Amino acid sequence: MSYIITIIVNPNKSNLEASVISDLCAAWSGCNIKVLNKNVAAEFVVESIPRDFEEVWANLNGSGIDLVIQPNCNRKKKLLVADMDSTIIEQECLDELADLSGYGEKVREITKRAMNGEIQFDQALEERVALLAGMHVKILEKTWTNRITFTPGAKKLLGTMRANNAYCVLVSGGFTAFTERVAKVLGFHETHANSLIIENGRLSGKVGYPLLDKDAKLATLDILVTRLNITYEETVAVGDGANDLHMLAAAGLGVAFRSYPIVAQQSNVRINHGDLTSLLYLQGFCSEDFEDRCND
Repeated sequence: MSYIITIIVNPNKSNLEASVISDLCAAWSGCNIKVLNKNVAAEFVVESIPRDFEEVWANLNGSGIDLVIQPNCNRKKKLLVADMDSTIIEQECLDELADLSGYGEKVREITKRAMNGEIQFDQALEERVALLAGMHVKILEKTWTNRITFTPGAKKLLGTMRANNAYCVLVSGGFTAFTERVAKVLGFHETHANSLIIENGRLSGKVGYPLLDKDAKLATLDILVTRLNITYEETVAVGDGANDLHMLAAAGLGVAFRSYPIVAQQSNVRINHGDLTSLLYLQGFCSEDFEDRCND
């Protein structure tokens, strides 16, 4: 089996020098260098996993360069399963809701601990949502309008995968009030998320059950693979928190995207510098292949 080495930098910096690519290819006896986006992304083939891969990865990561190795097969994926908060969007919706309600600092600390696996997701979710009890439902619209932004590359990721007949699903431990809006704008085929219980026009401080946690995310991937009659090797999953770990491990291409340390430590594919178009480069797409729109 041969392997693909992909080298990626942040497209806003476009500082991937040709010498970095050629020198690394030569050091690892690689071949077939292909530039996927000039000064942003490139790939080449190697016959085996280099013994010093992790050492080189660490050095390049420190210089703002992402380095990924993966088997050179089944590269174009038929299913995308994506986390939402701090992945498809740049924020944690619950943190933003809490900030508007006056509990921002407290909730952000709980979120950080939960996403790094220090406390149970279910416990953290219930504790944070309880602080929102009594808030008028209009806070959801205010948060969406004033606080939420899409992660760079999100529109191109969805547009390109849909243009290539991939099925795209948003699986979030966040809330339907936001996943449904994100899906409508970007073009996800379906969404799975938690629901905030609303009573008399105000947040009750409770969440609907069953909760969508890391096990539910994995179960959703399992169901989709069976329903679409595809293999796990034909799937790509992306996320940043501890509740994404099972899903990332099961997918053919599991991408820890700008993730918490516990996720990076347990993931083979880590993107710390590139944007979401990195998932397209990892599948062998060139920038000329990108579709910056969502197809119906």
